[in-house]
Amino acid sequence: MTSIEGHRGEPRPRPPFPAVKGLFGKPTVLNNVETYANIPRIILNGADWFKSIGTEKSKGTKVFALGGKIKNTGLVEVPMGTTLREIVEEIGGGIPNGKKFKAAQTGGPSGGCIPAEHLDVPIDYDNLIAIGSMMGSGGLIVMDEDTCMVDIAKFFLEFTVDESCGKCTPCRVGTKRLYEMLDKITRGQGTLEDLDKMEQLCYYIKENSLCGLGQSAPNPVLSTLRYFRDEYIAHVVDKTCPAGVCKHLMKFTIVADKCKGCTLCARNCPVGAIDGKVKEPHVINQDKCIKCGACIEKCKFGAIIKA
Repeated sequence: MTSIEGHRGEPRPRPPFPAVKGLFGKPTVLNNVETYANIPRIILNGADWFKSIGTEKSKGTKVFALGGKIKNTGLVEVPMGTTLREIVEEIGGGIPNGKKFKAAQTGGPSGGCIPAEHLDVPIDYDNLIAIGSMMGSGGLIVMDEDTCMVDIAKFFLEFTVDESCGKCTPCRVGTKRLYEMLDKITRGQGTLEDLDKMEQLCYYIKENSLCGLGQSAPNPVLSTLRYFRDEYIAHVVDKTCPAGVCKHLMKFTIVADKCKGCTLCARNCPVGAIDGKVKEPHVINQDKCIKCGACIEKCKFGAIIKA
């Protein structure tokens, strides 16, 4: 038996490590609820029945948590190989308020954003990876035309930064630097060089992080850079957010021909940024405006626009 020295230098026996055992002292496989839910059906109907559902490499069904800009939200179970279009339009009922589909994010916070051009790709493990996303936790978040893809990448990355255990530098530091660059871009302070640096950093984090969290963390950034690079360029070059989401790049103005001078907007502005006389067109002081949107909400004549 191996030994270790006691506090006086004399050897003493090394205590044996306890045997690792599973539930009730038996070998145990830990898996998720979805896997367990499939087991009874496989036992009752047989493996061949289960394999008859799905695609060649991805058998059976998949449960998605369908949410976002979609009429019917909730858990949906579909055979592997079902297209995104079928899930969004037939099961989900389409996008509310006549808006257009822009993207869907699959796989949870570390998944990728799938654009409209891939609506008809059969969803399975291999196909999702090929288009820059993943199956992951089975989340499926639908986005419409009013979504800013730069802001979305920043939103999901912020979650990963908070969830990082901090053990390895690529994830602990790399994701923070990546988030800072995204924040810089949404503030209108980014450069085209930042886009190249971001992409390089994404691949570095993926290749050098110790666990799946860090390895998949850059997916939202890489997929939006791949499919929505024009939005990044608009933020950097034109200093505008095409979707009108990024607060620091928005500008509220009053259309003089539509303004009735009712003063409702001025009375509801929390910082007194709107000037004008009763029954005369009002003007927004851009230096004072905090872009809260209160004026647009209160205007009954559609005289205030966001650009």
